[in-house]
Amino acid sequence: MESFTLLPLTMEDSSKSILPLPTTVPIPDLADHLNELNSLHRNLLQFDNAIPPPPGLINPKRSAQINKLRESGNAAFRKQSFGDAVKLYSLALEMCLGRPHWEQSALVREEASMIYSNRAQANIAMRNWAEGMCDAEMSCGLKPKDNVKAWYRRALCLKEMNKLEDAREVLEMGCEWEAENQGKTDGDLRALLRDVLKLVEEKEKASL
Repeated sequence: MESFTLLPLTMEDSSKSILPLPTTVPIPDLADHLNELNSLHRNLLQFDNAIPPPPGLINPKRSAQINKLRESGNAAFRKQSFGDAVKLYSLALEMCLGRPHWEQSALVREEASMIYSNRAQANIAMRNWAEGMCDAEMSCGLKPKDNVKAWYRRALCLKEMNKLEDAREVLEMGCEWEAENQGKTDGDLRALLRDVLKLVEEKEKASL
């Protein structure tokens, strides 16, 4: 038989959030479910007369905030304040990836790919090779095509970590994705690939 359980809940007057009341009996996952519910409620409040919102609707305020954080990160990078740049890019990413699920996934992928690539460059400037590689890898995964900088930064980090074979594979993969841009924007990829191949050859000779 189906049963009904009355949960100990209350509503906060100011925010209208649903909160659990103190109880001696723990309720598994209740806090997580309430967090999801309250997050959905906050996201819906941005639309005055559109509940549920129309498909593909984009919140321009969030887009403007994400872009402002990214540009602030770029400005910090230009000032060589690389740690501040990483923090600003991280905030932009958090806001980007926190978009409501009904917003266009293509927009999220485009935004996140750009920010991950920018944060990779800031990490590279601080010689944080592992962090830079992970960020660049995320950028390539979100946008494999027309993303030469991310492919280059990913391979550069691998090269600096002496993972030459991995760097070679990434560069060859990047060149395949950027084949349509051959001779235009992928020159750095091919130049780095030549350097990596030379290092691989020298390493093999030294091991003989």
